[in-house]
Parts: sequence; C-alpha cells; structure tokens
Amino acid sequence: MDLNYSVIYSNRKKLSITVERDRSIVVRAPEGTSPEKIQSIVESKKQWLFEKTHHPQKYVSLPHPPGKELVNGESILYLGRYYRMELVDSSGDIRFHNRFFIPKAVVPFGRRALRRWFKKRAEEKINPRVEHYSKSLGVEYNLLNMTNSKYRWGSCSTKDNLNLNWRLIKAPMFVIDYIIVHELAHLIEGNHTPRFWNIVRAQVADLDKAKKWLRENGQLLESDI
Repeated sequence: MDLNYSVIYSNRKKLSITVERDRSIVVRAPEGTSPEKIQSIVESKKQWLFEKTHHPQKYVSLPHPPGKELVNGESILYLGRYYRMELVDSSGDIRFHNRFFIPKAVVPFGRRALRRWFKKRAEEKINPRVEHYSKSLGVEYNLLNMTNSKYRWGSCSTKDNLNLNWRLIKAPMFVIDYIIVHELAHLIEGNHTPRFWNIVRAQVADLDKAKKWLRENGQLLESDI
C-alpha cells in the first residue's frame, strides 16, 4: 500500500500522525526532521494507517447534507435533537424555546442568519464547558477559537491553542464534552496512547457512547445549519 501524506513543520517537540475525515494523512513534525525519518515512521505505522483510512467514520467526497430552508415545519438539529421552525411576524432575532421562532424579516438572509445564531450559541454553551474541564484536568490553554473546518471537530495546536468547530453545537452535550476533553487531554499526552485514553475516559463517562454517536451521525454536523 502506497501512503500519500502531507507534512506540516512547526516548533513542536514530537512528531504526530493524524488521519482526517476525508482520509488524508497529515504528519506534524518538529522543524528540521528529515524526510527520510518521517518516511520511516510513516512506514512503521502502515497497518494502523490502513485501518484508520478504511474506518467507516472516514470517507472521501461524500456530499455534505444540504442546509435547511427557512420554512414553517422544517426541522433543525440542535444539541442532539431536531426542533421545528416556525415563521413569526415579530421583528428582532431568532428565538428558541422548544422550537425555532424565525422572524419573517430574517428569512431573506436564510442560512446566514441561522449560522450566526448557532455560532453565538456555540460560544455561550461550549466556552464554559472548556473552562470546567480545563480546571478538572489541571491544564491551561492559550486561546480558544471557534473554527469552520469541514472535517475536524477540534484540534490543539503546538502553541496550546484550542480549536473547536462551532458545528458541534448540533451534537448532544455528552459528545461536545468528549471532543473538549479529547483536545484538552492532548495538553497532557500528545499522542493517542493508552495513557491518553485513560485520561479521557476518567473525565467522560459516556466516551464509547460519544464515539458511537459521531460514527453514526458525524455527517449531520457538516452542513452549515
């Protein structure tokens, strides 16, 4: 099996290999690491990479689900459940109370208006969970960024910046907690070692349930709304 991969150099101390949801292989290596050494490490991980790139959660060129139109009765995924939309004559912002109340004035702005609402909710609900788990794990991160990545729910940079996808707000809270802990745990253990998974499992009682939800429903998160 020939392995195609891209290499990102940085001031990190250890080399890591990840398989993105589009099956691409990314090697993150310390500055100055020779291509020969990288190739050797990738070759040593060939069986693991084969299994990862053929995992059912990974896929190539799978169309993203279409975004929702702002019409009465249409449903939207939010925190793991679908809620109906109701167009209302009132002015102002989108409101949520067991359903989405969409002012008719924002309908022309369509998905853009809903994206703004979702991104704001993501910051309101996810940021406090990050604070909670960072204290529980005894770690400190630099910056928290809400990203717009198509294939990554979260990442932790070499500068200890935590990056989380705003689309996570569509997932159940136990899934959001898992992603948060997963990334924060990388501040303790850079690779997915047994120690890493022990750290995550100690914080997330629903770890297996969360991973199963993402396997079965991850594609649903990838549309803009």
